[in-house]
Amino acid sequence: MRETLALIAAILVFSPVASAAQDARATLADVAKAMGATTMNSIQYTGSGVSFSVGQSATAGMAWPRFNVKSYARSINYETGSLRQEQVVSRADAQPRGGGLPTTGEARQNVQLSGEYAWTLMGDAPAPAPRFLADLQLQLWTSPHGVIKAAMANNATVQGRTIAFTVPGKLRVKATIDRANLVEKVEAVYANAVLGDTPFEVSYADYRDFGGVKFPMRIRQSAGGFPSLDLTVGEVRPNAPVDIAVPDPVRQAGNPYAKVTTQQAAEGVWYLTGMSHHSVAIEMKDYLIVVEAPMNDQRALPVIAEIRKLVPNKPIRYVIVSHHHFDHTGGLRAFAGEGVTVIAHESGRALLERALAAPATLSPDHLAKSGKKGVVEGVRDKRVLTDGTRTVEIHHIAGNLHADDLLMVYLPKERLLIQADAYTPPPPTAPAMAMVNPNSVNLADNIAKLNLAVDRLLPLHGRIVPLADLHKAIGRN
Repeated sequence: MRETLALIAAILVFSPVASAAQDARATLADVAKAMGATTMNSIQYTGSGVSFSVGQSATAGMAWPRFNVKSYARSINYETGSLRQEQVVSRADAQPRGGGLPTTGEARQNVQLSGEYAWTLMGDAPAPAPRFLADLQLQLWTSPHGVIKAAMANNATVQGRTIAFTVPGKLRVKATIDRANLVEKVEAVYANAVLGDTPFEVSYADYRDFGGVKFPMRIRQSAGGFPSLDLTVGEVRPNAPVDIAVPDPVRQAGNPYAKVTTQQAAEGVWYLTGMSHHSVAIEMKDYLIVVEAPMNDQRALPVIAEIRKLVPNKPIRYVIVSHHHFDHTGGLRAFAGEGVTVIAHESGRALLERALAAPATLSPDHLAKSGKKGVVEGVRDKRVLTDGTRTVEIHHIAGNLHADDLLMVYLPKERLLIQADAYTPPPPTAPAMAMVNPNSVNLADNIAKLNLAVDRLLPLHGRIVPLADLHKAIGRN
């Protein structure tokens, strides 16, 4: 028996699998030592450069809008899986096109992550932001030292100078190591609500030593095939204190997208509001139309459930997309998983068809689980849906800087207009805006040009307001 056990042990030690595992651990240990990751549990660094607003292009399928990053500060605690990113940004183009904030001037942004919670901070007020969760976790575990720590925790394999591993349900990662045992490039695939399995790449260059910790002074990223960040690093502080606690309001919120508040705007027309992004349900004779499927499955599925409570005996036939920006299309895969046909502007149709056909293997969503295929129909200038009683007009908002494929939905009998991002009404007590938004001027011009008789606006951000509020906001009292 002793001889048999000894033989089995010898086979295990000298088998190719065991040898490969030992080699991988040895390689990772060498890289961790060279980078100073072995004794480093947190880091802070600052910088400046340019960033790009992923998913917010002016034209569907084109590069993301560019922003100047005046200041950038990131703090990471690898032991707690937490990250804080603070930056001051402004538009890089004289005539800005596409989405992302700010539209003018500078904006101070603060996003934070701890474990499975993500939130933003405006002053001292935290707000849950689960739509940023996947991206922030991606940033954490593809950072120069985070990728090595993640590799060591997830049974990475090593082939040549390439380290490969999977974080279950989150990421597939390949890291390339240079001859000095420093992380040179990270290629990852992460789960995106619109694009499914989405490519991400980051390169690290010009490493310098900070008390035994090596850190790159140039960081370049791309997401979805387009540049997303180009940062020149300034100060680096290894093992700086980084304490990021989940605020009680964020922890208690659970899934804030699941709360759907219903307001009847007219007979058979419901305004379905949420934390930040809204939808509208319209009842036809034999079916339902939904305008907008924002955010992700976590928002879209509760919206679908609420609509079926309101009108349990009619199917949802169409979901109309205001434009291709990711925060407005992240729920389309859920609707497609229910067999609902998507209607979008013709210029965004190809992008959405590819998105609905994309695999979602890392974190299978409702569409992937359903086995269905998404169907997208296009609109150019105008399309009319009618059942003889109610008429729904879909119009292109021509010439808008926010997105080339921007659509608005008009109900002539009810004199209601549904639109997104061209005009977002501020809270009733908010002071008047210092500058007029050109996208709001463009919306008013399109309404006038098309001779639409509008009494009230149903914005897909904000609240229901009379058309007069739009005119007041642009100085046309």
